[in-house]
Amino acid sequence: MLAITTVVASIVVSCKNKIGEADKLDLSRTPTQQTFDMFAVRTENGTVGLRIEADLMEHYDADTASYDAFPHGISVFGYNDEGLLESIILADDARHIVPKDKNRDEVWEAFGNVILHNVIEQETMETDTIYWDEAKKEVYTDCYVKIYSRQGFLQGFGMRASDRVRNAILYRPFDGYGVVVQDSTAVIIDSVNFIGPFPKK
Repeated sequence: MLAITTVVASIVVSCKNKIGEADKLDLSRTPTQQTFDMFAVRTENGTVGLRIEADLMEHYDADTASYDAFPHGISVFGYNDEGLLESIILADDARHIVPKDKNRDEVWEAFGNVILHNVIEQETMETDTIYWDEAKKEVYTDCYVKIYSRQGFLQGFGMRASDRVRNAILYRPFDGYGVVVQDSTAVIIDSVNFIGPFPKK
């Protein structure tokens, strides 16, 4: 009988210690959900519009917003109305913020070695930070940006483009150059969509 009483007492002490540890947790800094090897697809009218891949997604709930963090990097693939892969956005880190105030829009933020590539136009942009406003369907930054295209090279500070990385506007350009003479016989092949627009890396 004495042995049973001792066991029960130790269980009560053990539970009390764990409850105390749980009370110390800051839930705004502790993920409520983790998803490994994430692969998500968004369709629009039966056509693939967006694909997101990440090694890790962590979901957090704070007082003013909930957000998904991608601490090991993110890859975002955008498709045009014909279902062809049009844009690729890569970054070392990212967050998707959903404000609890319904009057504020959702925002995506990507940081560190951000690469935006338009597959069809063969245009690539490199920067350190990019924001994606889903409501306005645009990406933008105030940081330093480099743009490589078939027409030449541009660099500057501040850029806006559509969320499919089209029609980029560079706000403070400097020291760029253009390609004056091009080979009119060159054939541009969209090898990504020729092989297939939906390979998993």
